Amino acid sequence: MGPEHRGEDALELRVHGVSGGTAERMLDHPMAVRVAGDHHAGFYRPRPGTGAAGGATAGVAVEAYRWGTLTAGAAVRTASMLLLLPFMLANLSVWLRPRPAGRVDVLSALCRVLAGTVTAAFVLSVVGVTLDLVGWQCVPYERCRADRAYLSWLSILPMGPRLALLALVPLLMLQVVWRVGAGSARAFEGFGPPPHTGSPGIAQDLASPGFWDDERTPAWLRQIHVAVGAGTVAASLVWGTPHAGGTGWPFLIPPVGLLLCCVVLLCVPVPVAGTLARRVSAPLRVATAGTTAVSLGYAATAGGVSGVSGQLPGYANAIAGLIAAQGVLLLLIAGVTAVDSSMTRRVGRPILRGLGTPVVAATSVTVASAFAATLVFRVADQLDRGTVPGPTRTDAPGVPPLEPAITYWWSALAGLAALMILAAAVGTALIHSRQRRRRIAERVVAVDYPDVPPQAAPRLAAVRQAIARSHVTEELGPVLIAFFLIAALGLATITLDVLGLGPSRFTAELGAQRAEGDLVTAYVTDGGIWIISLLVIGFLLLAYRSYRSADTRRAVAALFDLGDFWPRTVHPFAPPCYAARAVPELTRRVSGLAGRNRVVISGHSHGSVLAVAMILQLPPQVRDRVALLTHGSPLGRIYAHLYPAYLGESTMCEVGDRLGWRWRNLWRETDPVGGPIFDPRGAGPPCRAAAGRVDIRLPDPVGVLIDPADTVPPPLERHQPYQTQPAYQRVVRELIDRVSRDDVSRE
Repeated sequence: MGPEHRGEDALELRVHGVSGGTAERMLDHPMAVRVAGDHHAGFYRPRPGTGAAGGATAGVAVEAYRWGTLTAGAAVRTASMLLLLPFMLANLSVWLRPRPAGRVDVLSALCRVLAGTVTAAFVLSVVGVTLDLVGWQCVPYERCRADRAYLSWLSILPMGPRLALLALVPLLMLQVVWRVGAGSARAFEGFGPPPHTGSPGIAQDLASPGFWDDERTPAWLRQIHVAVGAGTVAASLVWGTPHAGGTGWPFLIPPVGLLLCCVVLLCVPVPVAGTLARRVSAPLRVATAGTTAVSLGYAATAGGVSGVSGQLPGYANAIAGLIAAQGVLLLLIAGVTAVDSSMTRRVGRPILRGLGTPVVAATSVTVASAFAATLVFRVADQLDRGTVPGPTRTDAPGVPPLEPAITYWWSALAGLAALMILAAAVGTALIHSRQRRRRIAERVVAVDYPDVPPQAAPRLAAVRQAIARSHVTEELGPVLIAFFLIAALGLATITLDVLGLGPSRFTAELGAQRAEGDLVTAYVTDGGIWIISLLVIGFLLLAYRSYRSADTRRAVAALFDLGDFWPRTVHPFAPPCYAARAVPELTRRVSGLAGRNRVVISGHSHGSVLAVAMILQLPPQVRDRVALLTHGSPLGRIYAHLYPAYLGESTMCEVGDRLGWRWRNLWRETDPVGGPIFDPRGAGPPCRAAAGRVDIRLPDPVGVLIDPADTVPPPLERHQPYQTQPAYQRVVRELIDRVSRDDVSRE
């Protein structure tokens, strides 16, 4: 590490957004040296003797906090995030709730139970490959195992021992997923919350000292989800293993009891360091290990079986029942969220109409179903030697009747329908809102560039188009609500299937009658499976590409930065929360710097969210020496509507009050992400009088005419950082002077 600069008593600390970038780019300086932190996340300044940082204000030192490597630095960590996407979405869902959790937090309990079903769905998909397709459907047939040495040796084992051996694979995959999340969290270790007193329960707002502790809660939930996975494997193994005398049902009691116990534990408040965790953890581990051992022993002692046909007994019903349960849970989550939303006072138009939690939860279930269907069908297709698997297929004599669970068939088709309708809704929303967005752009251009010569007309048209495109964000709410409704309808179809009224019966009738629609149905559903499979395979190729390419890795991490920001309070297998390190680390650094400097925190884009979270963690004596500058910030335009319980207007007012309203926010009309923190068109927040001075709109571009000394007109900056503009330096100077005046007034 290089030495710190001590010549100035004022400091500008820049925090970048999700796009990341190098320290040299943040400082606009060719040579940067790390003065604190490490290679995962560090604080950088220009190398001494090489000049000031670009865009620096006179007499103000510049430092940059580079945190993007926490998510995009390690190739394996970034690639694994794509594979953990369903878990991340499940964890993200609860943070979009419309209001803070109450004393009885029904919504969190429902989200945790739904997250448990996502883990069970993952395990069941691996069970479908190993126990069902390989152990039960493929190995008994000579035609399937021929020329496959990796399968043929399994044929010498009786069915029970064979299934017991193959059951180790989903248990191993469960451990792999656990280890991937735990291993990628090592970069965040040692950055827990500061010592505090009070209840050790879950923090309810960003100002709570324990809010960013992302270790105790996942550790407790991890035990439950491992038990869910082990119980799912055990139940599938016992139910699917034929045993002499048909005495298997008593052995179902341990796995079913374990799963019911896990549901109960997921419903109670998470006891982070509470007595319940200490009392239950050891018995839960013993019950998980015991249930696994009993089921494996039961299967290993099963006698020989003849006349194997069809699918693994009970497997299709388990998949259908799980998806039906997910549909019921989504409806309950939507109902509770709607009630909470109706009790919340709103300003402006929420992006997701207050239903962000069920929308993201439905997306989690849909993505998990797509992953599972792709895995099962592509393995079945490979084992079937190229013949398309499906329940309407006519098998040739001697060909093994490989048939994945029909529920995967229809759930993948429902997911495809949801995606197609989503695409159509996006197109319709953009077309329908085009005139409104054009009128907004016309008004802005008329104000910013009132008297321009005719030769500037092409440039004005480009500016109007940029402004109109920047307002697309507000049109996505109804589209996502439509996606939730279609996804819920697909799950409802699977629920009818469990009752014998759904697509399974329909397909069976088609197969029996050989109606004219049989071939059409087969083509449509098989085509749907292939399209979903291609989407997932493309997703996996993106994961591989992110492993090999640093540029792709940064692009992928930029998207996941939005979901990994929140602690893992719902799903422990989600990628770790990088803010669990970034926010405490920023708090420590600013606390140390403020002892000898007046500090302006400059947060661009998502960096403004980290800055706000850090401000809420600062002690009062440090806040007195700190001011905040946000630019290109999504706090008011997007985050306040996505996360109203945690980043709503009341939180913004609290940030302003804590800083004595030493806060300025720069924004442009052409920015598709950033905007004003406080909506000037709404009824106004409780702190409206003070909040009116926070937002400063900057024209973009600065002009539409070509300067006599230039060859092209000023560029459109859109979402680029603001430190290159003179207004930025003026605001930094204003905030530094405000800190000084407030210091004098307190003395």
